[in-house]
Amino acid sequence: MPSSGGNRRVAATLDPWTTSSPVARVEVARAAKEDLDRLIRVLSLPADTRERVKRSLRPLARFPRLGPELSGRWTGYRFILGPWRWLVIVYVFEEAEDRVVVVTMQDAGSSSAATASH
Repeated sequence: MPSSGGNRRVAATLDPWTTSSPVARVEVARAAKEDLDRLIRVLSLPADTRERVKRSLRPLARFPRLGPELSGRWTGYRFILGPWRWLVIVYVFEEAEDRVVVVTMQDAGSSSAATASH
C-alpha cells in the first residue's frame, strides 16, 4: 500500500479518533496518525490541529464517497482536504465493512503527495 513513509500496513485502531454512524465507521490508521504528528512537528501547526482534523473527518461517516477517487498507484483510494487546503487526507472506503480508513495525511505541496502527478 502506498504511504508517505514506505510500505506501512493499515493498522486501524478503535480509539478517540474513531467515529460511528448508521453509514460508516471512520478510523485513522496508525501510519496516518504518525504522518499528522510529523506534520504538526515539522510545520509547527497549532495545538488544536488534531481536533480540526477530526472535524474534517466527520462528513465521511455519512458520505464515505465524498472525496474524489485517486488514480495511478493510489487507485482505490479517495481524498479530502483537511482543515487547511494543503492537508491531503487519503482514505479507503471498505463498503462491505461499512468503514472508512484514513491511511495517510500529507502536505499537498510535497512532490511525493498522493495527488502529485508523476
